[in-house]
Amino acid sequence: MLLEVLRSKISHAIVTQAELNYMGSITIDENLMDAVGLYENEKVHVLNLANGSRAETYVIKGERGKGDIVMNGAIARMAQIGDQVIILSYGFIDEKQVKNNKPKIIIVDEHNRVSSKH
Repeated sequence: MLLEVLRSKISHAIVTQAELNYMGSITIDENLMDAVGLYENEKVHVLNLANGSRAETYVIKGERGKGDIVMNGAIARMAQIGDQVIILSYGFIDEKQVKNNKPKIIIVDEHNRVSSKH
């Protein structure tokens, strides 16, 4: 049996921009994507710590090192600039591998740079 498990997590990222008039998605600094193994167009869940909202969208690669976390399209309604969000991705693995699953987890600082890895 396949189980869906946490694959990666970017914790406490700061929303830097919200673009309502856009097709949709979340733009993430490419350095953060690399740190947790996220791919462009991959589905993610975005949890807003300021208001408790949770949404699904897909990733757009942001400029490397710029620190961007941009809410695009409808998801822009769920966050304001300065809100902290958690970005999660999931993957399917065989249940025999669940005990060996080691998600890539990072915590970022106020400039959306990696401050710790877990």
